[in-house]
Amino acid sequence: MLGPVLLAAARSDGIRRAVSAAPVTRSVVARFVAGEQLPDAVAASAGLAARGLGVTLDHLGEDVTDKAQAERSRDACLALVEALERAGLAGDAELSVKLSAFGQALPGGHDLAHRNVLPVVEAATAAGTTVTLDMEDHTTTDSTLAIHRDLLTRFPATGAVVQSYLFRTEEDCHALAAAGARVRLVKGAYREPAAVAYQDRRDVDRSYVRCLRILLAGEGYPMVGTHDPRLIAVTQALAARLGRARDAYEFQMLYGIREEEQRRLAADGHRMRVYVPYGTDWYGYFMRRLAERPANLAFFARSLATRT
Repeated sequence: MLGPVLLAAARSDGIRRAVSAAPVTRSVVARFVAGEQLPDAVAASAGLAARGLGVTLDHLGEDVTDKAQAERSRDACLALVEALERAGLAGDAELSVKLSAFGQALPGGHDLAHRNVLPVVEAATAAGTTVTLDMEDHTTTDSTLAIHRDLLTRFPATGAVVQSYLFRTEEDCHALAAAGARVRLVKGAYREPAAVAYQDRRDVDRSYVRCLRILLAGEGYPMVGTHDPRLIAVTQALAARLGRARDAYEFQMLYGIREEEQRRLAADGHRMRVYVPYGTDWYGYFMRRLAERPANLAFFARSLATRT
């Protein structure tokens, strides 16, 4: 019941101000966010790479309100690529970008987001890494996948994200698998209406397994975004049954969640990549992490209780 409330709170300016002002908040956020500045992100990436873990970095910021802000998001990502290359981390770390941060929701936003993301993908490719386009709420799906299709023609390593709670996702998986794309499969973290998305967690999980089977049987590179032990086991069983080598897919988990399991999978010979967010605009991301798992909310509540 709390999930929809927290997702609504993620878009509330009033609640944003209250949560951000709480003295305990920043220390709790540090569990899920690598830091607010670029050097924080580079340091976190270096630490994870030293433990044999891959990284995908997200400069936090979405739903920008003007073109100048979208250009600042683009420039921040360009600076990130430069910093990774300078630190010798381009082989270990890629970028995850939200097209809403590049102006997708503005008037003419599809073309604006495309123009802003293109130099980021070009720079990442030149540096020896790549970019994955994060997926947001269902109203952005067509635009995001269209931009992804266009980028694939020049930059075939560009990744896309699909969300198993949407009814359409099995069809999207068939198309992406046939195209040989890099695809991150997640359950989904936005509040979606019953007209477009499964509302029961069991239905979301069943859809996840169907989509997973499509991707593992296809021609692309599946990126399995889950912390669920059952889905990890299902992935391993399906991959073995379909003849997928361990270097032909990877697991992905969020920074600060199930770290021991991340290390275990890597030690067992699996490719394991950690999604590392950073930046000052952490509120929306943080609230979605609380909404996804009761354990995250309990962690936040315990921290408030012990520090107030």
